[in-house]
Amino acid sequence: MKKAAAKRTAASTSAAAKETAAKKTSAARTARTAGTAATAPAPSKSPRSPRSSKSPAPSRSESRTALVRRARRINRELAEVYPYAHPELDFDNPFQLVVATVLSAQTTDLRVNQTTPGLFAKYPTPEDLAAADPEEVEEILRPTGFFRAKTRSVIGLSKALVEQFDGEVPGRLEDLVKLPGVGRKTAFVVLGNAFGRPGITVDTHFQRLVRRWRWTEETEPDKIEAAVGSLFPKSDWTMLSHHVIFHGRRICHARKPACGACPIAPLCPAYGEGETDPEQAKKLLKYEKGGFPGQRLNPPQAYLDAGGRPAPPLGAG
Repeated sequence: MKKAAAKRTAASTSAAAKETAAKKTSAARTARTAGTAATAPAPSKSPRSPRSSKSPAPSRSESRTALVRRARRINRELAEVYPYAHPELDFDNPFQLVVATVLSAQTTDLRVNQTTPGLFAKYPTPEDLAAADPEEVEEILRPTGFFRAKTRSVIGLSKALVEQFDGEVPGRLEDLVKLPGVGRKTAFVVLGNAFGRPGITVDTHFQRLVRRWRWTEETEPDKIEAAVGSLFPKSDWTMLSHHVIFHGRRICHARKPACGACPIAPLCPAYGEGETDPEQAKKLLKYEKGGFPGQRLNPPQAYLDAGGRPAPPLGAG
C-alpha cells in the first residue's frame, strides 16, 4: 500500500511539473509575439505599385525556351499596340529610301523628311544626283547636320548606282553595303521596306530596348542582330524592327521611360527604371500616343486612321 501511494504521489508531482513547464513556455511565446508586434512597422496604407498586380519580372536564369516565348509575346502585344507601325522616312521608291536612310544618321527622321522634298525635287534620279554640284547639295542638306559628309555619301552612292547597277538600287545585302554611306542597318531598312525582304534594323532604339528586355546582352549591332534574329522566324524580322523602334520612340525612352503607361510592363525586367505613376507616365508619351504630330509629312493612311497627324514641312510655323 505504501509503495502504491508513493507511485501515485510521484506521478502527481511529475504531472504538475510538466503543467508548470508548459505554462512557462506558453507565456514566453506570448511575450515574444507581443514584443514583435510592438516593434514591427505598421503596414503601408499606400496603394500597390503597378508592378504588384502584374506578373513577376523575368529572372536572369530564364531558360532559352522561356526567353523565346516571352520575346514573341512582347512582339505580338506590340503588334496590337502599333498595328500601323511603318518606316518613319518618307519615300516613293528604293532610291529615295536609301538616300533618306543615309541622311538620317545623327538626326531625326522628321528633319530628314522635311529636307528630302527639296532634294528630290531638284535631283529625282541617281543620274541627277551623281552629276550634282556638291555645294548646292550641301546647302539643301545643311539642316540635317554633318551635311558635307552626307553630301559626299549621297553623291557617291548615286555615282555607284549609275556606274555599277545601271541606276537601280540593288536588292541584295552584299551589293547594298558596297555603296558609300550604306551599312547593314541602312541595307536592312531598304531590303525590308523597299523590296519586302526580311531584315532586322538595329538602330539606337532597337539596341536599347532589346537589352532592357534581356533578349541579349550583346552590344555590337551585328551580334545583336544575330542574337535577336535567332528568337524569331525570319518572316517577322522587318515588322519586329518597326514594333520595337515605334515603342522606343513613343514610350520606352532612353532617359525616362514611361513605365506606368507601358502595355508590356508585366513582361519587362527593367520595369521601374522610369516613371511608374500612370498619370505622370502619360505626360511622357510622344507622337500619336501623346497626341502630337508624327515624323512623316506623308504617313500611311493606317497611321492617320489611328489618330496620328502628319509632321509639318520645313519652315512651317
